[in-house]
Parts: sequence; C-alpha cells; structure tokens
Amino acid sequence: MADQNVPPRQPRDDRGWDGRQYPAAGDGHRGTYAPTPYGHDARAPHQGGHPEDTQSQYAHAGHPAARGPQWVGPEGFARQTAAPSAGPGLPNLDDGDEPGPKVGRRKALVALGGTAAVVAGGAALAMTPQIRSLFGDEAVAGDATGTTVTDGTPARPSGQQPSTVRTYTEQNESYMGSRAGEALKKNAPAGGRTFSGPAAAAAETKVTVKTVLAKDPILHLARRATFGATRQVVADIKERGIDGWLRWQLDPDKIAPTKAELKLADLPTLKLGTAQLREQREQLNERGAQPEKEMVDATIARQIWSQRQLFEVMVDFWNDFLHVAADFDGGEVYRASFDRDVVRAHALGSYPEMLLAANRHPALLLYLNQNDSRADAVNENLARENLELYSVGVDGGYTEKDVRQAALLQTGRGVNDGKYVFRPERHYVGKVKVLGFTHANASKDPKKAEAAIDAYITYIALHPSTAKYVAQSLATRFVSDTPPKSLVERLAKSYSLNKGMIKPVLMTLFSSSEFWAAVGQKVRRPMEYLVATYRALGVSPEASPKHDNGDNKRTPYARGLRQIHDRMRELGQYPMGQPTPDGYPDVYVAWTSAGTMVHGWNEAGELLAGRRTVFTYTPPEKLVARPPATAGAYVDALALRLVGQKLSARERSLILGVAGVAAGDKVDATFDGAVTAVARAILASPQHHLR
Repeated sequence: MADQNVPPRQPRDDRGWDGRQYPAAGDGHRGTYAPTPYGHDARAPHQGGHPEDTQSQYAHAGHPAARGPQWVGPEGFARQTAAPSAGPGLPNLDDGDEPGPKVGRRKALVALGGTAAVVAGGAALAMTPQIRSLFGDEAVAGDATGTTVTDGTPARPSGQQPSTVRTYTEQNESYMGSRAGEALKKNAPAGGRTFSGPAAAAAETKVTVKTVLAKDPILHLARRATFGATRQVVADIKERGIDGWLRWQLDPDKIAPTKAELKLADLPTLKLGTAQLREQREQLNERGAQPEKEMVDATIARQIWSQRQLFEVMVDFWNDFLHVAADFDGGEVYRASFDRDVVRAHALGSYPEMLLAANRHPALLLYLNQNDSRADAVNENLARENLELYSVGVDGGYTEKDVRQAALLQTGRGVNDGKYVFRPERHYVGKVKVLGFTHANASKDPKKAEAAIDAYITYIALHPSTAKYVAQSLATRFVSDTPPKSLVERLAKSYSLNKGMIKPVLMTLFSSSEFWAAVGQKVRRPMEYLVATYRALGVSPEASPKHDNGDNKRTPYARGLRQIHDRMRELGQYPMGQPTPDGYPDVYVAWTSAGTMVHGWNEAGELLAGRRTVFTYTPPEKLVARPPATAGAYVDALALRLVGQKLSARERSLILGVAGVAAGDKVDATFDGAVTAVARAILASPQHHLR
C-alpha cells in the first residue's frame, strides 16, 4: 500500500523529488487523498530533466521566457489533507483458531477501541481536517533584490506574509481545528512553572486532567521519554531516580548497545558509505538489497530494543521536523548517510549545526531539487522549506520575496559524483535581504559565497520564530496536542539563551509542571503503537527454536525487521515514511482510523500467538510468573504486566466478557484457553493506546 505513496524511482541519482503520486481510494490508512495543499502553496510537481533544460520547460508550460533569473519554483510538493480511511474492509476481530469461549469478543474489542478514542474525556472523532486556503503558484521573474517589488502575483504577492493567506499556520494545527480537536483542547493543562529539576517538578505537580492512566510520574516519564514503558525501564527509573535516569539518557554515547543493536550487522548495507552504495548499486539491486529500507529496518530495531530510548525518540522527532523521505529518488544511496551524519549526529546537540549539515548534504539537496538551481534558473524548493518547515515556520514573518532572495543566495550548492559541491559559476552575486539578515553576497569565490550562505542558515536557525517553532513542536511531541503557551514560551526562551542547543531545552521541558500534569494527553500513532506492543510483550530479537531458515540469503533477524517495517507501511506510518517534506503530523486527530486500530490489534494477536518465528516470544500463559487462580485477579495481573496498571472496572468487565467468565471463576494459566484473546484485549485498551 504505502509503496504507492512514494515518488517514482528514476535511473539517476542526481535528482530530487519528481512528482507526487496519489494512492487509489481505499488504500489503507490514509484512504483517499485530495491533491490539494494542507496549507502551503498549490505547487505543481517539478518536471524532470537536467538543470540545463529548466528554462525551456518553464517557458513551455505557458510562461514567457523573461530576462534575468527564471523562477522554477514554487514547485515540488503538493500537500494533502486526508480523511483517514478504514480501507476496503475491517479484518475479522475474532480469533477463529483459538480454543476457549468467545462470548462477546467483537463487542468487547469495539467497546475498548471506542474508549481508546476518548482522550482524557475529549471525544476524538474521526473528522476531515479543514483545508487551508489555497492560492496560485505562478511566479513572474524579476529582480528579487531590488527596492521595487517586481515579482509575485495577486494571489501570491511578493510582500505578502504566507500565514496571512492561510487558514492554519502549520500542519498539526490544521487537524486540531476540527470539532474533535476543539474537544481535546478543553482538557489540556492551562499553564505552569519551571522547577529546579525534573524530580522536583514531578513531586510538586498535581495531575488534574481527566485520564484513565495512573497518575504515576515514573510511568508517565517512561511512556513519554521512550517508545513504550517496560518493566526494565520502570526499574531503571526507580533505581537511578528521575533526575539520574534523564542524565543517563541525555548521554547516549555512554549507554552500551544491546544485543539487538549488535545484530544490526545482519543488515549489510548499513556498513556501506555513500561512495560504496553508488559503486555497488547494480550488484545490490541484483541481490535485492535495498539500503534505504535497511536503514528504516535498523531504526525500527533501535526503537524496540535500544536502551538509548530518549535519543531514539529525538531522532524520530527530528526526522519529522527536518524531514527527508527514505523513499525518494536517490534515497537508496544518500538517505542512510543523512540519518547518520545529520540527524543522529546532532539529535541531542545543536539544531543550527544540524541545519547547516543538512544544507550541505546530498540527500536534502537532491530531495528538494537544489541541484537544479542556478542564478539564471532558480529553484526555490529548498529555500522555501528552510523557512517554512525547517526554521521560522509559515507564520514566522517571512514573505514570498524573502523566499526568492534566499533561493538566489543558495544557488551554487549541489551534488556531483555523489558528493556535495559548490559551483561558483551557478551562484548568484548581489545583495540579499531575508527577514532581518542582510549580506552583500558580492563574490563567487567559494569560501566567501559559502560563508554567506552559512551565515544565513545560522541566522534563521537562531531566529526567535525558529525558537518558538521548535518549542511548539517539542511540546506537542512530549506534552500535549494542545501544549500550554506558557510552556512553549519557556522552551523558546531556553532555545534562544542556549543558542539552539537541545539538551537544555529538554531539561527545561522535563523540569516544567506542564509536562508532569499532562498524563494521558498523548495518543500513540500507528508506528508508536506497534513498537510499544513489541516492547510490552518482551519480544526477543533471536529466532525461535521453531524457525527454519531454509536457503534464504537473509538472516531471520533481517527478515523479521522487514516484516515489522512492511506492517508499519500497511498501518500508514513508518520511520521517515512521509513522502512530502513536512513529516508526519503529531496529533491524534490526524490518525483516527478504525481500520488502522483494528490492524494494530490483530498484529498484537500475531505476536501473542508467536506466529512469526523469526523472533522469540514469551508464551502468553507465561507473561505472568504466578498466574492467580481467579479470572478477575488474573486480568489485573496481566494488565500490570502489559500496561503497568490495573484497568477500570468497566474495562475489566469487558475483558472478562472476551473469555466468557465471571471475575470469581477459577481459571488455569491459559485462562482456560482464552489467555491470548484476553492479553490482546488488554493491548486494545486505552491504557496501551495512550502514552
């Protein structure tokens, strides 16, 4: 399914994203796409071809060939808003091959799922987001550096601030404008304060929001700062203390790799650099090796099994914020290096340094067509996204004229023979002004020209609007879909004072009462639900004794990771999977889908049954070391094992209905044959869907 959502592959590796494909109706998680923006320009897909062909293509499209710079943008990436679809049909909720009673199983699961769709009292119904205002994308060439505005159109005037012609200012907000989003806002903490440290904030903060989750600060931290609380994570936090555990997590280089991380040697392309991947492309294709997919496989493995959990959460955060899709034309060669040398190298370091590194990396330059941009044929894709998505945000104060001047300044950067290059002959020379940044940009000398570009990138990375945008995004990820303004302001202040260093911002976040007050205010997205399920069940990366590898060239571990990867694609979310440069939305109402929810439950059933022998599973009857003799007590013990807390009386009753027994009935370790169904029902509860 998801393979239809990615750009088409081309035989070259010196191009970027060549167009947007829309999946057919009923295509899994996102169902039907409308080929309209969610709040950006209605951009025409970039036409393929070499940079030398750009001007003729632009004129051929109905635009006269004018003198001076020919604007190839704003093209590129059509945005969509989608009403998630349940797909062509829902899977069977019943476990037809399981022994034991099945009284009310479908009814119970649907009831639990309905409860899971209520976030702390706010009914999160599946709603189609309002579509942001659209406007034309034609741009007339002109002198973007002059004092007189000569470019732009009535729909996209050069002096117009983008946010003033849009309904919403950024992606998450577009979803929260629905009635469901308004309901969620009513239950969010309103404000708070910063304490001397995380432990002090946890101790002094009272949780007042409505939630089904236990108001336990250790469980709350484990759910938010990892991909899923496990008994080991909870034990580590208790042993080290909240402050000590966070200090440990914020120094990931000192955390030893797990067995699963060491087993990533089973993915051979991870060891190869960009040059080797280019040289061996044909051989790798013949072997069926897919480097960009192995990179995603490795990311999934780290999310499930690494002890560097906060680091992996931040890697995922930046992969949405500074997003380059894994499946773009050239991704098989360059995306793994971008993951390693840009995102992971700076995930807990300096965002300005990350943005500088990204703007010199072949992956971003090709993904956003910067390789095609030159002084006499300017492509503004990278310049636009640097402002709109990667720094100040669409409401950050820039205008269309700023985009054009930034695009002129960045000409000359590109890729040749698989490496970043600066081509002085393509660089525009002349004064530029973007927001409050001004530079003479008077030389084609590579050192001077590149210094000017780097000075600009650093400027926008440290801009107050960028501080607010990063703060808003972090607060949305860690706290609430509607984070309090008080917290966003403090995080933005920390970002600016620390010149874009991320660790101080995170410490401000974890030391804030808003974080500790927001128990139950985040719902797991499909990928997060699946990863948390693997973690909760204690799945081991070693192959089951029952596994027969046969003559397969790939190891069981490698094949198992690909199976998880493929399942995530079916659910509509996988690491670095969004084809457009906005990354995945991080609010619940963007992901409401009955089909996705049921597919997740069915995957939990597959794991409980141990049907994928590429991994080793704890048999469901052994999840609890000493199972209680009565059904009600057994459900309580299983819930403590899987979700860290007991369920409500109503949920407990529904799950007992799955097994067709009363709370006081005697059961054996297999729950009289229904333990798999009971465990899966617990994993369908709100307590597992919330984080």
